[in-house]
Amino acid sequence: MEYLDFELPIKELEEQYERACNIGEESEVDVTATCKQIEKKLQEKKKQIYKNLTAWQRVQLSRHPNRPYTLDYINAICGDTFLELHGDRSVKDDKAMIGGLGKIGDQSFMFVGQQKGYNTKTRQYRNFGMANPEGYRKALRLMKSAEKFNLPVVCFVDTPGAYPGLEAEERGQGEAIARNILEMTRLSVPVIVVIIGEGASGGALGIGVGNRVLMLENTWYSVISPESCSSILWRSWEYKETAAEALKLTAEDMKKQKLIDEIVKEPLGGAHSDRDGAFKAVEKSILKAFEELKSLSKEDLISSRMDKYLEMGVYQD
Repeated sequence: MEYLDFELPIKELEEQYERACNIGEESEVDVTATCKQIEKKLQEKKKQIYKNLTAWQRVQLSRHPNRPYTLDYINAICGDTFLELHGDRSVKDDKAMIGGLGKIGDQSFMFVGQQKGYNTKTRQYRNFGMANPEGYRKALRLMKSAEKFNLPVVCFVDTPGAYPGLEAEERGQGEAIARNILEMTRLSVPVIVVIIGEGASGGALGIGVGNRVLMLENTWYSVISPESCSSILWRSWEYKETAAEALKLTAEDMKKQKLIDEIVKEPLGGAHSDRDGAFKAVEKSILKAFEELKSLSKEDLISSRMDKYLEMGVYQD
């Protein structure tokens, strides 16, 4: 288990609890009362820390190396019913963007999302969750297929941004993302977006236009990362915490600004501390959103989605 800097008090208490339990197992000394006391103190410390997180600390949690990624959610929710589909039918199969058909109960869905790696080798393989143009074109191909067969679409957003490399720009990165945004507003099936980690810039928006946009509690959604914002404004990454607060990028901030529809509560300690609990919470939220949308006509789905985004922001004519 890896711990972030603000989680070190929790680590100390967990080590104390483990030592106390080991003493009880290895000797005849009754340490039950001591273990219960430490366990109670541990729960109180967790509540104290996780109920008062700063914006930057939530950014750190969203990047936790043990946090579940897109395929983890899909495999947990769909089980053996998930069938991954590949390729954009033009260039190649982008490993940073995955998608395919799966079932939750008796209902079929088309799942699309960015996928990160678990270690150095798989992170390189997945390009750190940063999709190329062919990734966004694959995503659009799958969404249009879902529309053809009248299947709802679920998008899992978790990316530090679209890949900014020269070849990606030459192949039309900006056009691919813009095309997705345009086409997603016109899809005649329910579209549910779930931000499960990082939601950065156009890389997130490329699969982020939905009838319902859900955010896990310890995730972020912004036009730019705190580090990049800090480097632009202050020419240094040292002010990333200040930038995180100023960007208003947390789920609570997004809900207040009416840019998302619902915050999905995570288990105490974050999604990585209780993966099964996180999977169940996401599954429940997806099914709830689908129940609200499935009775709407195609015309109502499109118009409500367009109206939702047209109403965002504050402006004057």
